[in-house]
Amino acid sequence: MAVFTEVSFDEARDLLRGLNLGELTELRGIEGGIENTNYFATTDAGAYVLTLFERLSFEQLPFYLHLMKHLAHRGIPVPDPAANRDGDILHKVCGKPASVVNRLRGKSELAPGTAHCAAVGAMLARMHLAGRDYNRHQPNLRGLAWWNDTVPVVLPYLDAAQAALITAELAYQNHIAASSAHAALPRGPVHADLFRDNVLFEGTELTGLFDFYFAGVDTWLFDVAVCLNDWCIDLATGTHDAGRARAFLDAYRAERPLTAAERQLLPAMLRAGALRFWISRLWDFHLPREASMLKPHDPTHFERVLRERVAHPVTP
Repeated sequence: MAVFTEVSFDEARDLLRGLNLGELTELRGIEGGIENTNYFATTDAGAYVLTLFERLSFEQLPFYLHLMKHLAHRGIPVPDPAANRDGDILHKVCGKPASVVNRLRGKSELAPGTAHCAAVGAMLARMHLAGRDYNRHQPNLRGLAWWNDTVPVVLPYLDAAQAALITAELAYQNHIAASSAHAALPRGPVHADLFRDNVLFEGTELTGLFDFYFAGVDTWLFDVAVCLNDWCIDLATGTHDAGRARAFLDAYRAERPLTAAERQLLPAMLRAGALRFWISRLWDFHLPREASMLKPHDPTHFERVLRERVAHPVTP
């Protein structure tokens, strides 16, 4: 949520007027994140988030925006994109694709307990089930094909031990992806980035899931693994937190039981989730884009998580 493109007050006011969302009273850039330009936009009618998409194209974006609307209309607490008088939910600001969504209530819980993890597990399962009849398809653009393309780009920035780890793990994940067990994994729309800062709470009540712009059709187990690798670890060391993981998985399975293939491949998918974010953080750290308020994440965090997942496999 860095600011790559400066949006003037007048430009934002005109868009919000066209969406019948009231008169703009405040426009403020949002810190954090590394993909898109985001602003909090407050009007006399409500609070909204204006997003300008810096990498995703006009052709790619309908998948994400209509997925959010699909989920919102099925009771999942996600941002609901605002439409203009013609029913369009994809707009243009400063020559770039843009959206405006309602600002959800609550705040992120960056030190979650078991109750928070259980709430996320249950809601993730409900989101997966609610997306089963979504009729658009787009692959996870940060999936295995992207890992294969990007590892050679970041390898020159790694020392020998890191290079050995990342190449060995990439080979392992290609092997897993070609297996019959992986082919049997249930699939559908996934969030693919449901970290602590992308979920909102009031107390232990989960009030919102947001930032769907890494979503795609992938295995539901990958979504589970991404969550376990953030919500259910010690951030300082990357070590597994069994109590929080149990709360998350029990709540998820109460909504949607895991299949035999999912139980078998959970350890491998936890490694896949760690690898994906190690690669992307290496890419963002060593090959950054110019942006106001941009703060790339430390890539060594997910290197530690990956080493932990390889050394200490976790089974459900």
